[in-house]
Formats: sequence, C-alpha cells, structure tokens
Amino acid sequence: MTEEDYMREALEEAMKAYALEEVPIGAVVVHEGKVIGRGYNRRNTDKSTLAHAELTAIMEASAALGDWRLEGCTMVVTLEPCPMCAGAIVQARMDKVVVGAPNHKAGSGGTLMDILRFPGFNHQVEVREGVLLEECRELLQRFFRELRERKKA
Repeated sequence: MTEEDYMREALEEAMKAYALEEVPIGAVVVHEGKVIGRGYNRRNTDKSTLAHAELTAIMEASAALGDWRLEGCTMVVTLEPCPMCAGAIVQARMDKVVVGAPNHKAGSGGTLMDILRFPGFNHQVEVREGVLLEECRELLQRFFRELRERKKA
C-alpha cells in the first residue's frame, strides 16, 4: 500500500469523528506495511482533552507491539498534529509522520512550530506533508461550514 492508501484509511477514521459531530481528524499507525493502530477525534464524546486521533492510534499501536517505543512506525494523520500529539509522536520514537492538511491554528510539524523535527530533542521525526491534501482539507472545511450553519439555525 502507498501513503495515499494509508491516508484514505485515516480519512475513514476521520469520518467516524464526523459522524459523532466531532472535528473530523483521523490517524493510523503503520508498521511493516500493516495498520497496527487507529484513532479518531473524540474529545467532546469522551469529555477528554486527551481523546485526539493520534493519541488513540499510538495507544493501539503500543498495545499491538507490546512496547511504548514505536520505532519503525509511521503515523498517517489527516491534520498536522498539535503540540501535545507531536510531543507524543516524538516520545514514541516514530520514524515518520505523513500529514494531509496543515494546521494553521496549532500545527506542530512545521506550520506554527516544528516539534517533530526540533534539533534539541534526542529524536526527530521525518515529515511528509500534503498527502491527499484536498480531500483532508475539504472534509474539515465541510465540517466547519455545517457547524456554522447549525449554530445559525
């Protein structure tokens, strides 16, 4: 499978959040060509600041490998990680992050700051940006457009 194929899997996760009227962000963790962790945004549903797609995917991947270290793994996520998630990705020692859309409000993979590649840390993460950018961006834009319409009604 290609990075685009994995991003489609992440978009499927994002659609689960969308169905819950959560911000539609999805993530998968890939190890040796297999998805070993999945997650989607559930902050409002779970009433938890920690219920981000990336953190859920990291927890599933760690359980699958039986280790907190996710060396050899790639995170594929529809929206550039926030500072918390970027920090968790670095701490998990992931090799790479594949990003769909940039995050202009909290992007920590190069848009506002670059936690993923910060040279002062003992681990840096390779980043590939813009994979299925239009699909990822359109889903987020549609969600927020519909949210504004619901609030007006």
